[in-house]
Amino acid sequence: MEIQNSYGLLNVGSVPSYYREVHQAICSRTDERVPLSVFQRVLSRTSLSITVQNQIAEHVNSGDGFLSKVSLYKGLALIALAQQGKPPSPKLLENFIQEFPKPQLGEPKELQTLKMQSVQESPLNLSLTLAELLKKDTIKVELIPEKKGLFLKHVEYQVTSERFTVSVYRRYNDFDIFHELLLQRYAYRVVPALPPKRVLKGVLTSMTEREFIEGRRRALGRFLNLVARHPVFSEDELVKTFLTFSGSDVQTKLRDACKKLGDEFMTCKYATQAKDYLPVDVQSQFSSSRELIRNIHNSFQKLRDRAERMAERSKENATDLLMFGKELSSLGSDESPVPILASCKSPWAALRRSVKGLSVEFSLLSEKAAQQGRREEDDVVEKLNLFLDLLQSYRDLCERHEKGVLHEHHRALQKYGVMKRQMLSATVKPKEQVSVEQLESRIVQQENAIQAMELRNYFSLFCLHQESQLIFTYLPITSHILGAFVDSQVQGHKEMGEVWQDLHSKLKNLFGDGNGQSPPLSPK
Repeated sequence: MEIQNSYGLLNVGSVPSYYREVHQAICSRTDERVPLSVFQRVLSRTSLSITVQNQIAEHVNSGDGFLSKVSLYKGLALIALAQQGKPPSPKLLENFIQEFPKPQLGEPKELQTLKMQSVQESPLNLSLTLAELLKKDTIKVELIPEKKGLFLKHVEYQVTSERFTVSVYRRYNDFDIFHELLLQRYAYRVVPALPPKRVLKGVLTSMTEREFIEGRRRALGRFLNLVARHPVFSEDELVKTFLTFSGSDVQTKLRDACKKLGDEFMTCKYATQAKDYLPVDVQSQFSSSRELIRNIHNSFQKLRDRAERMAERSKENATDLLMFGKELSSLGSDESPVPILASCKSPWAALRRSVKGLSVEFSLLSEKAAQQGRREEDDVVEKLNLFLDLLQSYRDLCERHEKGVLHEHHRALQKYGVMKRQMLSATVKPKEQVSVEQLESRIVQQENAIQAMELRNYFSLFCLHQESQLIFTYLPITSHILGAFVDSQVQGHKEMGEVWQDLHSKLKNLFGDGNGQSPPLSPK
């Protein structure tokens, strides 16, 4: 007896009883069809590569998310053939006379649990949300007053992790070593850059040393928060050591941990299988992601620059308001006698005391404007800088990929080509046996080196694909930034508006006429 589906004829007499038992184990009680997700879990129990698993699933997938009984039988037959080393092609099943081979999946009863399991995500995919990333940890970096030496040369920081509920003390050199080791261990990941250790030449003309140190403190805090919230870094021993070790020599402790761990390629269980997980169009995806992220980076830089200018204007406004109030105070404090001119009695003697009192409101306005500037700096500019640091580290990673692994791979292939030509020349023009054997040995070594580089290249693309997802996971931070910006403006204008209103009422009482109306400032 033969039945036909979209994949051709299937001789039911060729179906072993094991297939029927598997079908009974994984189909629904009310529907003889099998969900495609359940069949994918069956595939994951095999020792087949991800590429072969995907090929089999593609051959039996009807597009509606389910497999008919016949499609399942075909899938089981393809699994068995693939386990025998044959290509999983439906053509092999056409006119199959003998009984289909039995796949190595274990007892059918053991497969029943697959119906209840959730779909196993590909390790290539990041399933975290922005909220989950931000919850991983919050790091605070505070300056510690300098105590050593006659001249204040060294700066120490108190680093506090909410996750580990501990505070440790670090110098800039500790950050530098930590950053260097992170790059060694995670060359294929987005490792944020550190701020410069010293003030660059010419910078002091526009910035004081105190401002530079404060800016560096903020940048170190952003660096640690991005590292502590990274889905891979956050679980690494290096990060835990930096955030929790309170011994005297944290740098030695960090180096020892890095030596023990090695680089990520040597420790990641997916490193040698990375190619199997990558989409076919990974290169075009990488190119389009890189271009989009470059444009996003440029736009966010302009937003940050504008936000910085606004925060600076708020600070300048605070200074101007304070100076305005001081001038009013100075004007009202002048107790020089007021001359009586003709028969007119000047009210200035009484008014100047009131003018002096107005300086209190202007001092309060100055304070509110300064608070507004700090809010814009802390809540808006800092969030923009955090995302910009991440975007810049992604662009740095892309350059490392192209100038590092990819470039070395091309050089190795060129060297291999030269060796092969030398070998061909040695075969055509016989040389000493020893030199030919040495050349053969070098070619084998070069082939091994190329194979290792190819694996690293695929792993680098694997990591790049994940880091691209990380950038897009962070993109909703835009709403956080805009929310902080709007909130800071609403709060600032409300607070200053209340003071201006009080000042307005006070001026009416001081300078208004009998009806409480202020006189015009200029003739009509």
